[in-house]
Amino acid sequence: MIPEEPAILLSFINLKLRDFYSDVDDLCADLDIDKEELFGRLEAAGYYYDEEDNQFKYKG
Repeated sequence: MIPEEPAILLSFINLKLRDFYSDVDDLCADLDIDKEELFGRLEAAGYYYDEEDNQFKYKG
């Protein structure tokens, strides 16, 4: 189960990416998270995935 609140979700996902996963595909597969849903929820909150840094960042 992943957090519902966007700021907490962002923190949770970025922590997992930093400490446990080499990319978002590995994270989604291991945690059984729908990648499109994850991206949609974070993009709706103003974030995008930076592949080079392997983290979600604020668009602004």
